[in-house]
Amino acid sequence: MDERFMRMALEEAQRAFEEEEVPVGAVLVKNGKVIARAHNLTEAASDPTAHAEMNALREGARAEGGRLSGSTLYVTLEPCAMCAGAAVNARVSRIVFGAFDPNAGCCGSVADITDGWFNHSIEVVGGVLEDECAALLRSFFERRR
Repeated sequence: MDERFMRMALEEAQRAFEEEEVPVGAVLVKNGKVIARAHNLTEAASDPTAHAEMNALREGARAEGGRLSGSTLYVTLEPCAMCAGAAVNARVSRIVFGAFDPNAGCCGSVADITDGWFNHSIEVVGGVLEDECAALLRSFFERRR
């Protein structure tokens, strides 16, 4: 099941790639149903908070009327502090990510703010379709050099 939704997140990441955004995609799922899909829009929106995860969480919260208890956030890159913190505040139950981010990942790589530092913990699964997620990011940054 996780791979199926991660493939959807990869489709979103590919959209970001085509729009010359850092290719990160996110899919928010609740009760087996996709409630939000998004990708990075930081360049297009001139907004440093327009990460794929933030966009999906905003859309999902609107669809669900607020908190996102019982949901799973699928994202192609390990969430940063901002995105992991937003998931904690939204009460997301699980985060499933593809590529690890040794520079800014806050679901275990650099820090783990999902593990009970605050009043809500999130189950985290990393490395789902890791090679495919990392390859798209590598391709994007190689193209920009």
